[in-house]
Amino acid sequence: MLTLDPAFESHLQGDVTTHCFAWILRRKDNQVFGFCDHDKTLSVHGINCFPQSGMNGSEVSSQLGLANDSAELEGALTSDALSDEDIERGLYDGATVETYLVNWVQPEQAVLLRSAVIGKITRSGLRFVAELKSVSSLLDRVFGRRAKRCCDAEFADRRCAMNPVDPRYYGEGVVVAVNGPDMIVSGISGFVAHWFERGALHWQSGQNQGSSNTIVSHLRQTDAASLLLQELPVYDVKAGDRFSVLAGCDKSFQQCRDRFGNHENFRGFPHIPGNDAAYRYADGQDNFDGGVLVP
Repeated sequence: MLTLDPAFESHLQGDVTTHCFAWILRRKDNQVFGFCDHDKTLSVHGINCFPQSGMNGSEVSSQLGLANDSAELEGALTSDALSDEDIERGLYDGATVETYLVNWVQPEQAVLLRSAVIGKITRSGLRFVAELKSVSSLLDRVFGRRAKRCCDAEFADRRCAMNPVDPRYYGEGVVVAVNGPDMIVSGISGFVAHWFERGALHWQSGQNQGSSNTIVSHLRQTDAASLLLQELPVYDVKAGDRFSVLAGCDKSFQQCRDRFGNHENFRGFPHIPGNDAAYRYADGQDNFDGGVLVP
C-alpha cells in the first residue's frame, strides 16, 4: 500500500494533473543515473533525472505472496550514461531500478511505486529493453553449494588451487588476422590442438583491454593457431591486440584427474547416482556392490 503526501494525493485527485514517471538506476559499482519521460530535467530526491533517454515503462501488476512480478523498461542508447559497451560488459547486471511517480511542477512531490532488479537485457541497434524483476526474484538465487557431479569451481581460482600462470596451462599471444569470431594468433603454437577449448581469453591491449571471452575452438596450425570465440567482443578485434589464455576444463572428474592431476581439489560429487541408477532394479546383470561410479 502506497503512502502519499497529502498535497500530492490532493493533486492526483484533481481534474488536471501534472505527473510523469522517473527511474533512478543504481549499479553495483555505486554509480547512480536518473531518467524520466518528461521533457525537462527533474530533481528527484536530489538526483537529476534526464529526459534525453526516451525511456518508456510497460504496465506492471503487483500481487500478494512471493510470486515474482516483472515489467520492462524500454529506451534508446542516446544518453551518455547508457552505452552498448557498458551493457555488454555487464555493468548493469543486477542493478536496481526505482520507479517514481513525480509531479513535474513540484518534483519534491514524488512517490516510490516499486523497486526492481534488472534481469535480461536485449538490444537492437540503438534500442534496448531491460526486464525488471521484483525483489522477490532474489529468493530464486542459489546460495551456497549444490550437490552435482560436475565441479563448481572455476579453473585456477582459489578453490581449484591450480596455478593460473603455470606455463603448462597459461599462454600469451598476439592476434595476426581476424575473420569474425575466428582469429589467427601467434604465440601459442606450442600447445596441442583443443587445449584452450572452454578456456578463458583475457585481452591485454586494444579496445577490449580488461574484458574476457570464452574460447569454443582451438586448432593448431603450422606456425600459428586458430581461436574461435563464443561471442564477439564489444569492440572489433584488430591485428596486434595482445591477450592471455587459460586452459579449458569441462568440469568433469575424469579431466580434472587425467589432464590436470588435480583430483584432490575436485569440487564436485562424481559418485552421485543419477536418475538412471535410482530407477533401476536388480535384474542380475548390473553391479550393485556400492562401489564408486567413477573409477
